[in-house]
Amino acid sequence: MDKKKSKQFQDLLLDFSQETTQEDRQKIEAELWKEYGTEKAIFVLDMSGFSMLTRMYGIIHYLSMVQRMQLIAEPIVESYGGNVIKFEADNCFAVFEDTLPAVRAAIAMQLAFEASNLLTSTDFNVHISCGIDYGKILIIGEVDCFGDAVNRACKLGEDVAAAGDILVTRTAMERVPPDADLSHREISISISGITIPAFAIKYRAEA
Repeated sequence: MDKKKSKQFQDLLLDFSQETTQEDRQKIEAELWKEYGTEKAIFVLDMSGFSMLTRMYGIIHYLSMVQRMQLIAEPIVESYGGNVIKFEADNCFAVFEDTLPAVRAAIAMQLAFEASNLLTSTDFNVHISCGIDYGKILIIGEVDCFGDAVNRACKLGEDVAAAGDILVTRTAMERVPPDADLSHREISISISGITIPAFAIKYRAEA
């Protein structure tokens, strides 16, 4: 089914690029959003230190760490009602119905990896960063996802966040109930020519 959805999506994109009138392109765009569009919280996890660890220990060593990340991350995503869309390299892309379960899952992951690292030697310790946004996105089965919210979550989780960070856009944080009791601090991020108002989630007592 995912392959079929992916093929249909690709065919519609090709049709879009070949249409010569704005009206026909708008019809195809509307069809794409109707078939694949949704509004959800998008969560992007990135493992820290890829280049350095690969250079030090080799790709096999790092791939074994990636596998460990996947084995820990996926059940946590599912336990908070989310769905993993894909694992790509050392990243995890997942969607949640709203921001709060995505943040809760991110906190649970950070704590789970901290606990797991107590059982491994330093060279096998997994450290992650997380970016979260909310918005209208395209989801193609359990194959891929696209949209501004995906791009912003990627920039936060991959490009800006350091190991141990959970960064959430202001748009996403506005959906968190006031009684959720999340400790956070406001930040402003400028990257790739855009400014992203965001919040850093505090999940340790000493933070």
